[in-house]
Amino acid sequence: MLTDQEIKHVARLARIKITEKEEERFRKELSSILDYINKLNEINTEGVEPLYQTTGLVNSMRPDEYSGNFSSGDGSASGWEMDEDLNKKLIGQSPDKEKGFIRVRSVLGK
Repeated sequence: MLTDQEIKHVARLARIKITEKEEERFRKELSSILDYINKLNEINTEGVEPLYQTTGLVNSMRPDEYSGNFSSGDGSASGWEMDEDLNKKLIGQSPDKEKGFIRVRSVLGK
């Protein structure tokens, strides 16, 4: 069973705040998951070939081909053409913008 400190540490890593009730629930659920993983680790897989995928398909993606629709008119290496009107409309809808970009709050902290 995970300790209070371990549950709080996981919550901090996930950047979520949890109540004491949620802490108890997560302790039970995470402990159950870890117990299951430990059971899986006990399985003897000696002599079993690793399985990397189950369909048997090999590279089913389409070839990456140039269609002629891209240009970097501003000299940048971006390789795409921007619709200026659409860009202005989208940025105009943002509550916080700076120098033509949408500003968002930091996700990972300072």
